[in-house]
Amino acid sequence: MTEAIVRTAAQHDLPEVLNLYQHLHPHDPELDTATAERVWSTLLASDFMTVIVAQAADLLVSSCTLAIVPNLSRGGRSYAVIENVVTHADYRRLGLGRRVLAHAIDLAWQADCYKVLLATGSKRESTLRFYEQAGFVRGGKTYFEIRRP
Repeated sequence: MTEAIVRTAAQHDLPEVLNLYQHLHPHDPELDTATAERVWSTLLASDFMTVIVAQAADLLVSSCTLAIVPNLSRGGRSYAVIENVVTHADYRRLGLGRRVLAHAIDLAWQADCYKVLLATGSKRESTLRFYEQAGFVRGGKTYFEIRRP
């Protein structure tokens, strides 16, 4: 396993997070600086959102975003949603993505969430097994999405 620090992202991490996201969605257009800085500041200031990163030496190599959503059902217990799970292509299969996910799940349990949701668009069996090995259950519920046309 590569030595890395798993931590909450900070303001100065924006350029590296944007570089890391190129490994998540390589065909996405580059975000303009003003939009990126506005969204990043909003994310970091939110009481509901946490961006988690793994840093190996001076490079961010893995990340995910955790949303803890207040809830009026389930006895008022929140639920969590994990999105934007990514590991730099040169650092995959080293346990870093699993560590980032474990940190996110720990934060959700500390917040007394009753469940943690994660969705993936990947159909690759290796990706699906990765999430199962991190503790997620495939096929537990059926999720639907709608995207803006």
